[in-house]
Amino acid sequence: MSNPVEPAGRIAAIDYGTVRIGVALSNASRTLASPFEIYTRRSTDRDAEYFRKLAKSESITLFVVGLPVHTHGGESKKSIEAQNFGKWLGALSGVPVEYFDERFTSAFAVQLLQEAGFTKKGRKERLDKLAAQILLTAYLESPTRGQGGPGALDD
Repeated sequence: MSNPVEPAGRIAAIDYGTVRIGVALSNASRTLASPFEIYTRRSTDRDAEYFRKLAKSESITLFVVGLPVHTHGGESKKSIEAQNFGKWLGALSGVPVEYFDERFTSAFAVQLLQEAGFTKKGRKERLDKLAAQILLTAYLESPTRGQGGPGALDD
């Protein structure tokens, strides 16, 4: 169910990593989440170019960056890195950024890929974008998205 006060437009979910970043996209009505791709980080300039192009070519109106918090919900070193990345992403793209609790998305993605019978190599090729899709699906289904409620972890 969509929040009536939020704007329409595609959302890009980001499964942040220092080497690879999983990307998933919603449709314009924000009802479906699909895996998009895994971006392998190169340099600050090339990363900026990639995300600017992504925002423009896919008509992104919101980035949702996953926060890898501890199981008890507290900040982790990676969640602080993800928040810094989100601030950078918002500044360079001009697109608003929200943060969303991504606990267990990668573990769930691994489980799904194993159950589907993918080899270790096949799982690696799909893991980050599937984790981003799981994150985006959870965000889209969250009744508190965009309101700073549980799981929404807005900056």
